[in-house]
Amino acid sequence: MFEAASWGFVGGAALIIGALAGIYLPVSMRFVGLIMGFGVGVLFSAVAFELTDEAYSRAGTDAVVLGLVAGALTFFVGDWLIDNHGGHRRKSPMGMQPGAGPMALVLGALLDGIPESAAIGISLVEGGSVGVALLVAVFLSNIPEALAASAGMKASGQSTRHILGIWGAVTAASTVAAGFGYVALGDADPIVLATTQAFAAGAILTMLADTMVPEAVDHAGRLVGLVTVLGFGCAFLLSMA
Repeated sequence: MFEAASWGFVGGAALIIGALAGIYLPVSMRFVGLIMGFGVGVLFSAVAFELTDEAYSRAGTDAVVLGLVAGALTFFVGDWLIDNHGGHRRKSPMGMQPGAGPMALVLGALLDGIPESAAIGISLVEGGSVGVALLVAVFLSNIPEALAASAGMKASGQSTRHILGIWGAVTAASTVAAGFGYVALGDADPIVLATTQAFAAGAILTMLADTMVPEAVDHAGRLVGLVTVLGFGCAFLLSMA
């Protein structure tokens, strides 16, 4: 459990790194969009080869379909509720919309990050070692996510202490989620494990399409497609190494 939690912390700590970059570095919105696009490609690869493919290998089509649909619907409903409470542009470097409360930001960040962290813990269940490609994917995607959101919160007048407090809380939750994913599924039936992997994949895919891709394209334009392929290719080669 402690190993899983420590790897979850490593993935979540990228949020702090990204937040500090968003607060203190003079990065352009175009650059943020390109970095987000790269992170999208990395996560697409991780979802395909570290989660969905492994889920299919463990338990076949039914577990994959059930998990993907359940994960997608869970994220969709949670994201819809958070949007209605001011968290719609939580990944935007342009700043949060008026009325966005801190709880919406926290819940939005948790909704985005917990499936990724739980997947890290799950990767340790049978293999005995962390899925390196998945860990790198989570780490690299968390940096631009937190960078963009932190730049946006800073532009909206949020204090540095408040911004870092949010990401610190999410990092702590990511650590717990990775440990919980390992403990809860350590002795689980393969079909349960596979369905959980597919659930995480469905939630992450829906998050990418609903929040990260639109923000990336909005701020960096057509080049996002190229850097997304670059991120996907890098993560794919890492997973095949």
